[in-house]
Amino acid sequence: MDAAFDSDKRRVLSALSHGSIFLSQLLFSAGLPAALWIISDDPVVKENSKEALNFHLNIWVYSFIIGILCWLLIGWLFVIPLLIFQWVMPIFAILHSFSTPDSAFKYLFILRFL
Repeated sequence: MDAAFDSDKRRVLSALSHGSIFLSQLLFSAGLPAALWIISDDPVVKENSKEALNFHLNIWVYSFIIGILCWLLIGWLFVIPLLIFQWVMPIFAILHSFSTPDSAFKYLFILRFL
């Protein structure tokens, strides 16, 4: 990408946007990548923030669907895989942000709303 942007700042802000999912599933945790997406001038940080925000939205949609399926007594089969997905994928994203700061991480198995 562009070498004019600070690599350390890019790493930290990208990792922070992906790691915000660990704060909670509330709006506050999605507010951090949304704010970074709006405020940052760095194109990689913007892309990582947008991807993290899409991940938040997908987790909310998946949780809602699984919650409805729990009423039908089949949703319990998907709770543990969703929790594993919710914890493992951001860890991969954070590691990717630190190892290759010049490219954005793309989550697998999500719909891109933004």
